[in-house]
Order: sequence, then structure tokens, then C-alpha cells
Amino acid sequence: MAENKTGIGKLYLIPTTLGETEPLEVLPISIKRAVENIDSYIVENEKTARRFIKKISPRKSQAGLHLFLLNKYTEAAAIPTFIDPCLKGRDVGVLSEAGAPGIADPGAEVVKIAHEKNIQVVPLVGPSSIFLALMASGMNGQNFAFNGYLPIDSNERKKAMKRLEKISKENNQSQLFIETPYRNDKLLADLIRILSPHTYLCIACDITLPTEYIATKTLRDWKKSPVELHKRPAIFIIQA
Repeated sequence: MAENKTGIGKLYLIPTTLGETEPLEVLPISIKRAVENIDSYIVENEKTARRFIKKISPRKSQAGLHLFLLNKYTEAAAIPTFIDPCLKGRDVGVLSEAGAPGIADPGAEVVKIAHEKNIQVVPLVGPSSIFLALMASGMNGQNFAFNGYLPIDSNERKKAMKRLEKISKENNQSQLFIETPYRNDKLLADLIRILSPHTYLCIACDITLPTEYIATKTLRDWKKSPVELHKRPAIFIIQA
């Protein structure tokens, strides 16, 4: 990519698909333009990043790509060097494994450093399972909180569920959380068992995929009509 005339490149936050959907079915043309013009990327997994880039821009040279790995194994001291190309006038892209970078995603660390170095951050439009689920839930979209994963320990998980239910009721606040897909069914069973039957639960799984399923019911009604969620990426939202 040609060097930026301002002398400093930009950091582009590039959303990816939420599954094996054809990228340009759910991503705007701005994503294609960005990928075609950027050669340096910060990614979680090299193989999946290369596959995504190839789908977006088949003619782009894979050999010319410069990929920096940002995951749980990355040493903190190495992260600032990932945006060095920006300081040399070249743009850098941040790719999430699924959805929007910086939202429940390690890319936020890079964005923070970019601001510290006065590098312009450019967020591009694309899918976020968190926001798409909230949009479709019918729950409070003006006052909500994303809580990530609930504790694995059964006692701690019960306490966390009851606490989130209490906060939701007191503040009229939607509470969002996720689970490792193979534990989804256990999480649903726990929610039904632990929380009030009058509390509402939205389950949004396989968002943007052909198997997409989104439904909001009271936990009493979920108990009457359970759904198979095993190994399906899902967002859970409760509102008391």
C-alpha cells in the first residue's frame, strides 16, 4: 500500500463474519476496499485471517501480507510494535476471529496504544453478535451491560446469576453474557433452575447464519419448550 501522505498511517478495525457466511453477504463494500489496500494485520489466528482475506480479495498476494499475532500467548511487551507500520506511514488492520474488533476481543489493547501514539483509529461497519442479539431481543437497548463469561464454579455461577437478575430488576437493565458453546445447554438449565420463572431470557445463536435462531421468552416458558444449543455460538440476555 502507498505510504500515507500525512506521515502516519491509520489503524483500521475490520469486522469479520460470525460464521461460514460468504463475507460480502453480511459485510459492506468498505471492508473489501480496506482489505485490498492494507498489507499489515493484527490477528488472533494466522490461518483463519489468511482465509478471510483471500475470500474478500482473491487476487491479493498472500506472500505480501505481514501478520502480527495477538492472542492469549502474546507477550504484552510485543503489542506496541504491532502498530509500528503506522508510524512509518502505512495503514494497519485489526481482524477479529468473529465479529467486531475490540468488542469482547483482544484488539482493544492495540486500539488503546494507538490512541496513546496519536494514531487515527477507524472503526468499520460490520456484524457484532452482542449488538445484533440486543437489537433482536426486545429488551432494554438504552441501559444494558455485557458481562462476558459467567463463573464456571457452580456456587459462584449461581451467585453471579442472582446478582445480575437483581441488578436488572433494580435498574431496568438488560444483562448480556456468553458461554463456551459446548456448555450452552448446561447454562440454560441453570438459568431455568436458579432464576425467577418471570424473568425474561433471550437466546440468540448462529446470528447471520442460515441456522440463526433468536427468541425471547420467560424462563417459565423456556422450561416448557427447551431448545438444542450444543456447540452453537450464542448470546444470552436476561431482563427481570
